[in-house]
Amino acid sequence: MIKIPSSYEIIGSREKAVAIVEISENLQKKEKEIANQILARHKNVKSVLKKISERKGVYRKRKYKLLAGDKNTEVIHKEHSCNYKLDSKLVYFSPREGTERLRIANQVKPKETIMLMFAGIGAYAIMIAKKQPKVEKIISVEINPSAYEYMKENIRSNKVSDKIIPILGDVKSKCKDWYRKCNRVIMPLPCDAWKFLDIAFTCLKTHGPIHMYIIERNENIENKIKEIMNEFTNKIKRKTSYKIRKVLPYAPRTHKYCIDIKVLQS
Repeated sequence: MIKIPSSYEIIGSREKAVAIVEISENLQKKEKEIANQILARHKNVKSVLKKISERKGVYRKRKYKLLAGDKNTEVIHKEHSCNYKLDSKLVYFSPREGTERLRIANQVKPKETIMLMFAGIGAYAIMIAKKQPKVEKIISVEINPSAYEYMKENIRSNKVSDKIIPILGDVKSKCKDWYRKCNRVIMPLPCDAWKFLDIAFTCLKTHGPIHMYIIERNENIENKIKEIMNEFTNKIKRKTSYKIRKVLPYAPRTHKYCIDIKVLQS
């Protein structure tokens, strides 16, 4: 019997889930057998998808190959009392980030207005609205039309329509209506979020936290963030502080990090 790779994710629920697997080159000829073993091991898994590309483009989509099971890969993922409908073939979503979403939600205070850039299917926004029901508004901007449609449906199904404003479009243009109106900014785009720090700052009323994500090699992270923060601080002419937190392993010696930035009062 072929040993199943340990690096696979299961997205969904006890009723229906999808497994997403990475298969090394030396096991390519055994991929069907591996997929069938996953189906046999997890009765709730109805489809097995193999990653065949990295995430590409502004929509953060990845190409997959269906190895076994149902062609319909839409599921409802359950996490900390939240339900997220999605299809991994169309949108970005990582179940491994549930703990991080909860960490951010637990920091939100009553009456905050939050700018959520790169909102995806609305997972961060919904988690915040559930955990802090006294939040004022969560402005959720997403450029991928499929993710935006799922976000709208997820907002309705989780009954948080009074708290979340979903917006379809590019943060470069859509955030302008919320300049100087927000208490907190969240930027869960790990590749290029730092390029939008000036927009994030402009969304803040005067001061406050910005949660920025980045993927970087472990030995480079300190210097990389120091460089980013020096440039940012010089540009906005304000004092800042920051903390670096590991979120998830991404590749050998590489992690996804959250940079918790505080823009201080003048």
